[in-house]
Order: sequence, then structure tokens, then C-alpha cells
Amino acid sequence: MKSPKFWTVVVLLLVAFFVLNHRGDADNVPVSEPLSNLPETIGNWTGHDIPLDTATLDVLGKGDFLNRIYLSPLPAAQQSGPFARVYDNAMAISLFIGYFPTQRTGQTIHSPQHCLPGAGWTFDSEKYTTLDDIQGKTYHVGEYIISNGEQKQFVIYWYQAHGRSIPNEYKAKAYMVADAIRMNRTDGALVRVITPILPTETLATAKARAVRFTSQMVPFLPRFIPN
Repeated sequence: MKSPKFWTVVVLLLVAFFVLNHRGDADNVPVSEPLSNLPETIGNWTGHDIPLDTATLDVLGKGDFLNRIYLSPLPAAQQSGPFARVYDNAMAISLFIGYFPTQRTGQTIHSPQHCLPGAGWTFDSEKYTTLDDIQGKTYHVGEYIISNGEQKQFVIYWYQAHGRSIPNEYKAKAYMVADAIRMNRTDGALVRVITPILPTETLATAKARAVRFTSQMVPFLPRFIPN
């Protein structure tokens, strides 16, 4: 039997299909910069783009995508461990942003809850919380702890659209339908930040690293994800 959440998504998608097919032939898509222009240096983090393969791009569909690893020097006390060998004495943050100028044709943003399990990761915990950027703006985000064998990672994610940050995919779809009616806009994005939880550190340390990076990165987003 399908869960109530499944049927909620089905209803929202059917409403969205009806609205979008009676609202006109094209969305109002504000001008924005390509995600590739996001600064490669954020604080003391330096970014390196990781190209997405063709199969992944086919699944994601039409949109603008950024897949980048940001590195920051690893503390001297940790420079002899296994993490140092993998990342060349650097702490790593994985940043993925997928921006969809329109979701009119049935193209919708993929939830991390759907794509990460397909890569072998399981969800150990999940909660919604808030995060303040370095300018004092509050973002509503989701936090995951995920694992794959002995590896653990800390994840921050949310949906960004029209100046809103939304951690819940069902609320994000509901807002999309409402904004399609009010503004003829269905554009939106998923923002996901991941950092490993090292064997030599606590969860609090890994979380603080991800939060610190995210708070420095998000003030740039309106250039790429229109309010």
C-alpha cells in the first residue's frame, strides 16, 4: 500500500499539471547568472568542479547544475590519518546545486531521500532546523546523518525558490503550485552540502564545519537562484 506522503505528492503533481497547462505556454523566468560563476574561493575554502556524467545529467533533466568539492587545510593534528591520504591534508565539503528554470513540463527537483539511497547511503537521522548566514539571514534547512558501511557523512539540504528556503519537499511542491498561479513561476533549486564525519572527530565538529561553510556560501545564492 502506498504511503500518505506518496499520495500527497501525486495530488500536488496533478494540481500542478492542471494549473500549468491552463496558465500559458511559458513560465516567467527571471534572468540569473550560471552556477559556474559561484566563487571558487569562499572564506578559506577552495573549490574544484567535479563534472557530472551523462547518465546523471539524463536523470536530472533540463537545468543548471553545480557539483563542486571545496577544500580547506586540515589541522596539523589530523594530517597523518586516512582522511589526509584521500584529500591531501584537506577538509572537504561537497556542494551540489541544481537550479531548474521551469518545472512546467513535469521536470521536478529530485529529493536527496531518493537519490542518495541509490548510491548506497542509508539515513541514520533526519531533522529540520534553521541556519543563519554571515549576514544574519535565517534559512530553513534539513539535516541528515548518512552512512555507507563504516563511512558517515553530515548533510545540509533545502529547496530554494523565490526567496524561500524550504526543507520539506511536499511544502516545496505546494509553494510551486501557488507561485505558478500568482506569478507564473515554477523555477526552483535544491542546495545540498555534505562533509565526511571523520573517525577522529565528533559529529559536532563535522556539523560545525558544514554550517560554517554554508553560512559563508549562501549570501551568493540570489545571483544564481532568483528571489
